[in-house]
Amino acid sequence: MNRRTPYRSWITKCLLLLLPLPAMGQESLPFPQPPSPSKAGPTIAQSEYKQAKPLSRLPKGAPNVVLIMLDDVGPALPETFGGPIRTPTLTRIADNGISYNRFHNAAMCSPTRAALLNGRNHHRSGFGQIAELANNWDGYTGHWPATTASVAKVLGYYGYNTAAFGKWHNTPAEQTTAQGPYDRWPAGRLVGFDYFYGFLAGESSQWEPAIVRNTTRIATPEKKQYHFTVDIADEAVNWMRRQNAIAPNQPFFLYWAPGASHGPHHIFKEWADKYKGRFDKGWDALREEIFARQKALGWIPANTQLTRRPATLAAWADIPEDEKPFQRRLMEVFAGYTEHADAQAGRLIDELERLGIRDNTMVIYIWGDNGSSSEGLHGTISELLAHNAIPTEIKDHLRVLQGLGGLDALGSPKTDNMYHAGWAWAGSTPFQGTKLSAGHFGGTRTPLAISWPKSIKADKTPRAQFHHVNDIVPTIYDVVGIKAPKMVDGVTQAPMDGISMKYTFADAKAPGRKKAQYFECMADRGIYSADGWFASAWGPRIPWVPGLPKGIATWSPDKDQWRLYNLNEDFSQATDLASKYPKKLAELKALFDREAKANLVYPVGGGLWSIIWSPQSAPHNPATEFHYTQDVTGVPEFAGPKLNGRSSLVTVDLELKPDSAGVLYAQGAFSGGLALWVDKGKLFFEYNLFEIERTRIETKDALPAGKVKIEVETRVAAPRGAADVVVRVNGKDVGRARVPRTAVLAFTANDAFDVGMDSYSPVSQAYYERKPFKFNGKIEALRVQYLK
Repeated sequence: MNRRTPYRSWITKCLLLLLPLPAMGQESLPFPQPPSPSKAGPTIAQSEYKQAKPLSRLPKGAPNVVLIMLDDVGPALPETFGGPIRTPTLTRIADNGISYNRFHNAAMCSPTRAALLNGRNHHRSGFGQIAELANNWDGYTGHWPATTASVAKVLGYYGYNTAAFGKWHNTPAEQTTAQGPYDRWPAGRLVGFDYFYGFLAGESSQWEPAIVRNTTRIATPEKKQYHFTVDIADEAVNWMRRQNAIAPNQPFFLYWAPGASHGPHHIFKEWADKYKGRFDKGWDALREEIFARQKALGWIPANTQLTRRPATLAAWADIPEDEKPFQRRLMEVFAGYTEHADAQAGRLIDELERLGIRDNTMVIYIWGDNGSSSEGLHGTISELLAHNAIPTEIKDHLRVLQGLGGLDALGSPKTDNMYHAGWAWAGSTPFQGTKLSAGHFGGTRTPLAISWPKSIKADKTPRAQFHHVNDIVPTIYDVVGIKAPKMVDGVTQAPMDGISMKYTFADAKAPGRKKAQYFECMADRGIYSADGWFASAWGPRIPWVPGLPKGIATWSPDKDQWRLYNLNEDFSQATDLASKYPKKLAELKALFDREAKANLVYPVGGGLWSIIWSPQSAPHNPATEFHYTQDVTGVPEFAGPKLNGRSSLVTVDLELKPDSAGVLYAQGAFSGGLALWVDKGKLFFEYNLFEIERTRIETKDALPAGKVKIEVETRVAAPRGAADVVVRVNGKDVGRARVPRTAVLAFTANDAFDVGMDSYSPVSQAYYERKPFKFNGKIEALRVQYLK
């Protein structure tokens, strides 16, 4: 246990339950320590001891809460509501509870998760952008503010035990190293979960994840058939068993958020094979099929229109026949990956029933944190190609796949595959947009199911009230019987932006109470008004179009065209009424302006700052020189040296022997990275550009024995441009090569920089079967210097 991170012991948490119950919720947390009823005298004989009465801070029968949320899954995907992917667990919750068909997220990972866990809008929470692309605009810092206490911290002070499992993505990217600071880690002082097991980044390999337990980075568990989603289900089940054994009368809050189905799409072959042939007709036909089933189920209104495919997105008929097997298999893998995640969520429900506590456990199952992701663009074997704006052709991907075992390699540890944007569009049926589209429901609408057998009567009538992830925390507080505190840890709290949804539990037709809700993601924006009208404006970027948009240097939000929709009659935002009702549009634009000012949204486009105008503002280690020793491993890419796209000089002082072998340093993974290693008396360097291009240097002469100095000098001509690499041994050039293209952002989101080994996923095929290929000698020092 790290002394900088204040965990509450089981005993302390149980004692909290013995303290007096506040009348109308606590104004300030933590609660003051009540005086002992005992009377102390100079001696024991002169003292009177009295046991404190067991009075709870919580109303009698406060429920357990299990919050489940999947990742990058569009509103049209689950079979429960008309989609093509089997989701028995979501169906189970919906059939035994209630569902919502006008529930919304924030269109992107970190923003949704912040709003979900503290009840405020995402910009007010500092997450107008994902953690890795944060900047210094107030609404985009990526630093969870002390003014927005999490539900875990608040419930913890009331006596709940709290745990989180899976993907986090709300810690500043530069603060994710083993050295902290830990304040904004899930189990850190500011956020306040008692226990965390998962990864901190926005995505991860499901086969070789960089896992954190509380504040300790751990090695990937060695199991024959390891998968991260199975792992976090195991961990959550075990945690509930411990909780039930040690403190059976203590309520708990459990947050379970797998990396599925965010890229890379990793799953066992047998799960993908369950969908063989299911998607052979392509995404246009799939969208039509889903739309028909949604209507037949009554999930969407009978008058809903199916929005048209945008001209910027390819039709299935446009895909060459020799590429279609690749595109089909990508979707089969995704579908298997998603069904598998839902199945693992079901294990939590099974355990609640086995423990006999399901009846008084409220399960909240949010289908997705945003719409389906179109970031796979045209389909890919290495998804960060798109993030680094590196153009490729499908033939490049097929060529690499041939050497990896063909289409069966998709979903395996040797690919970071992601499907074509057309499948994401189908997953957003009947709406426009995908993930990152904040002004249209393909990016923000997601099914929600809530089941609480003790208090919610099962009802299959969809709740059509307009709600948002920021309403979940107020709902939990309302259900538990507490109020949001005005002060936490001495810090005045920002007001709640969300409202309780409890009023809908017993009345599917209750009038909605949400007065307004804004949406914004990288300048794509929208505004909802309580009268059922919605205005939106597309930002400068189209999520499924590669590269930077034309004219971005002179773009201004003032030039964006706004659209207007009457949601009372137009469920899918199919009919733009802006020209017909200009006064109404002006009214909603004024409402957006008020909400934007109040929630730190301005400047519009602030989330693009670190992508387009100032990449140097994105989170990074500000050092220009790094000094490492052999025991430094597992440094997250965003906190380590950026060898991928900067001119640099790496100097390694080491001792070599005739049998020396192993990795001297490595950055990234098999899906993209670079590495320097020794093997069979020779020195090797590889720059792996996302598997599409691998540039290798191999020395000809045998390496000398004894103390040796190795230098790797890299000169990068321009961002994403070529790099000239020279390798020297004891000052003598022993190899050189030109890397045709370089990665400007990062190789991976959750792998690492290592000295003396290659942790998690290995960079090179040359030592893949020997991973982590630890160097068997002694590295005295490794120094990295950036060059001008």
